[in-house]
Amino acid sequence: MINILKKFPKLNYSLLPTPIHKLENLSKFFGANIYCKRDDMTGFAFGGNKTRKLDYLVAEAIAQKTDTLVCVGANQSNFCRIASAYGSACHLDVTLVLGGKKPPVATGNLMLDYLFGARITHIDSEDWDVWENEAIRISEDLRKKGKKVYWMPIGGSTHTGALGYVECMIEITDYSKRHKVDFDYIIHATGSAGTQSGLVVGKQLTGWKGEIIGMAVTKHKHQLTEEVLTLSRETAAMFDIEVNKQNIKVDDNYIGKCYGAHTKKAEDAIKLFARKEGILLDNVYTGKAASGMLDYLSKKHFEKNANILFLHTGGNIQLFK
Repeated sequence: MINILKKFPKLNYSLLPTPIHKLENLSKFFGANIYCKRDDMTGFAFGGNKTRKLDYLVAEAIAQKTDTLVCVGANQSNFCRIASAYGSACHLDVTLVLGGKKPPVATGNLMLDYLFGARITHIDSEDWDVWENEAIRISEDLRKKGKKVYWMPIGGSTHTGALGYVECMIEITDYSKRHKVDFDYIIHATGSAGTQSGLVVGKQLTGWKGEIIGMAVTKHKHQLTEEVLTLSRETAAMFDIEVNKQNIKVDDNYIGKCYGAHTKKAEDAIKLFARKEGILLDNVYTGKAASGMLDYLSKKHFEKNANILFLHTGGNIQLFK
């Protein structure tokens, strides 16, 4: 099945396939079958889901004879951290447009951006559109100076980036066949639509019968559902297939006040994963996704004996922000 992706250029910085293992202690605690897909262990630049996307995005950039990557995100963007590392490894200049005031001391992902040699512009705004418009303006300025620019939106969420999670879905179904474990649910954090879109297209390609539930961390259900549908359709068109909107499930009950805001439920989930399984989550993405899954388990949302797969998309550097 993985051969279906061979026609697309791809780098191999991600250490794949990432492992899947049962969370024995949490499973006993909740009386459930809970597994974890460890995409926090993709390896490159501390890993996370963005390495899968950038394997395809940067390969496309190189194929287009690019010399400069322009990326957008928040000050603690996981995507920008990993894109900066790809620039270093692939001898490409990297310009980051980061939302939020420039902090007096660079910590967490931002510290690593500087370590990898990225050029950084800070935008004192929380509006994603403002960030992206500034990135587009900077890209045009660089082109006028003779640079060959490859611009990427927030999270690298394009149809090319989504291919990384088409591949992930194929890994999941391959694991199921080899280990005779049929997953009924996949739970993950959804923000800029790329991860969920790739999974949805992968579900269509593999014929997987389970349900993908994206726990929203950025936008509300209606908007994010439409964004996932649009990107899923663009990605599916690369394989000449169609996407069923009924396959797109988004739950926006665990965001908190806004993107990046700490929530009590996420903090509790982070402690529970740490103390039961020795697995680290973060307050922005995986902690909120896990809080949703744990809430579902507490409320008996899943049928008895269901096999639940938590997709750990990384981001735990946020703990050191």
